[in-house]
Amino acid sequence: MTVPPLDRKLLAILAADVVGYSKAMEADEAGTIARLRAIRADLTDPAIARHHGRIVKLMGDGALVAFDSIVDAVACAEEIQKAMAARNAALPEPERMVFRIGVNLGDVALVDGDFYGDGVNVAARLEQLAEPGGVMVSGTAFDHLQGKLDCPLDFIGEQQVKNIARPVRAYRLRLDGKRARWTLRKAMPRWAIPVAVALAALAILAGTWQFWPVEMASAKPSIAVLPLNNYGGDEATGRLADGLTEDIITDLSRMSEFDVIARNSTDVYKGKSADVREIGRDLKVRYVLEGSIQRQAGRIRVTAQLIDSETGAHVWSESWDRPVQDLFAVQTEIADHIISQFEMTTGPIKSVDLGAARRKRPKSLTAYELTLLGVEKHLSPTRESIAESMEILNKAVAADPGYAPAWINLAWAHSMAANYGADWEDSNRAAMEAAERAVVLDPNDAEAHAVLGEVLASRGEFARAKTELDMALRLNPGSFSVIAYYLGWASAFGEPELGAELADRAIRLNPNYKPWASSGLRYAYFMVGRFEDALKVMERQTPDNYSKYAWVERAGSFAALGRTTEAEATVKEALRRYPDLTIEMIANDQAFSAAETQRHIETMRLAGFPPCAKPEVVAKFAKPVRLPECEAGKMQPAEQP
Repeated sequence: MTVPPLDRKLLAILAADVVGYSKAMEADEAGTIARLRAIRADLTDPAIARHHGRIVKLMGDGALVAFDSIVDAVACAEEIQKAMAARNAALPEPERMVFRIGVNLGDVALVDGDFYGDGVNVAARLEQLAEPGGVMVSGTAFDHLQGKLDCPLDFIGEQQVKNIARPVRAYRLRLDGKRARWTLRKAMPRWAIPVAVALAALAILAGTWQFWPVEMASAKPSIAVLPLNNYGGDEATGRLADGLTEDIITDLSRMSEFDVIARNSTDVYKGKSADVREIGRDLKVRYVLEGSIQRQAGRIRVTAQLIDSETGAHVWSESWDRPVQDLFAVQTEIADHIISQFEMTTGPIKSVDLGAARRKRPKSLTAYELTLLGVEKHLSPTRESIAESMEILNKAVAADPGYAPAWINLAWAHSMAANYGADWEDSNRAAMEAAERAVVLDPNDAEAHAVLGEVLASRGEFARAKTELDMALRLNPGSFSVIAYYLGWASAFGEPELGAELADRAIRLNPNYKPWASSGLRYAYFMVGRFEDALKVMERQTPDNYSKYAWVERAGSFAALGRTTEAEATVKEALRRYPDLTIEMIANDQAFSAAETQRHIETMRLAGFPPCAKPEVVAKFAKPVRLPECEAGKMQPAEQP
């Protein structure tokens, strides 16, 4: 007998139930039924209709609803839970009703007016995982929601649920609209997996639980390097402590076997006495490295200890008392000792591999200290701080012409200067020379390739730029800085969605990122239409930190969100700072791809920027692109709004 094919559809499924329904029915059956009917008539049914849903099944204390759009399904769930919270606030406790809701996007089979399959089952399991009054969303739904909802979603891990063989990615909808302070995924250590499996088996045998959520184990050791304490007290030793901390992080993050928290996220603990277990919980890491540095009479004393944040036990500790010129050997030994504490699945890392991955060390301590100071000046960029940074970094390369990090940061400073009013041609040429020098000096330095990619991209050489940035990611896939370089140009490479994904990853790795990183993060979100996120990352900067592009994208984001007054005020301030800023100027920027140019033109029009460039500005373009309204005889610059 031939079985006819099932009628299948890809649908968004919302599953809801009432918390404590049986108890409420036992206490007041008639009143519970009446309250449910009133809620359906006044609240849930109208909300479902507004969001184009259709009720598939009512089950006493629950409901199954289908939507053609996952955005409609989650928006409906959000509306219902917020309305229920407001309704309950005005009622005495016995009359309150609380829902749990799960939402999934999946394939379902339609049989005699009912829906079956994993698409329905996953929604039901997510509803059981949801908190009272909460909404739980599946990973497939999350993948289609990016940039389409105002409420953020927190990843709570991959859950193993009843009757579903594969783990289910789960996200909690934050109904208060606020993002969690820490969004790093909680990692279960490998040793905990057998324990969790055993517990799940016992729970099933006892018949106590319908399902047992188990978070997946992290595949990598995770570590946070706390700022080294400066026991010397002077600023020079403080810079050495900061530089040594950063370089240890860099050495560790080059190893793909580690998840290493960026320095800016551990800087919040600088000079503070904090419990290591609390730090582990806050940063979601298993291991914490802490230590100190002291410099006296031409010698340095460095101590370091690696601590298991779950138990508080010391895994390893060591101290060094060396001549100050041995600082870099000490740094290498610290990284090597930490790496040796972990059993890698591929076997021990050979010294030759470490040597290839590690940056070359400067011959002069003066160059090292000058580089640290120069970097410090452009972490929160302004015209003045960038100029000061370049002055210091030029002294660093003069002190040690073979020190690649000094050239890397000099290239970065020149590159930033072009965005803050410096001559573009001169800045770009100087940045290119410094970046190429850095790559020649140390071909294995990821940041050297990253900054070269940055400069090439700013020149419109996107193919070469992508090659360099891809190389940087291969050399150091865990580097926040390298990721931040790449995501700013992902749209130019035709990968805007990847740019936004990298931005999310960068913030997850380094929630305390410095203002300089906001530029790339802002742009990545701007290019995929996540305008709220673009504006949010700008909060790390002050108006003096904004480049001309930042002003353009800030105004455009406000305008795209319908925040007209704020857009107009931003345009006014942008023109005060950059009087020649027009839509045509941005349209002729060779660092933009066609798609990027179009996004800027559209949002600048919405914001109200002047369209036409002055004749003397147009004359500087080799092949000027003119807007239709700016063609000869149609509109003169003086007529601009």
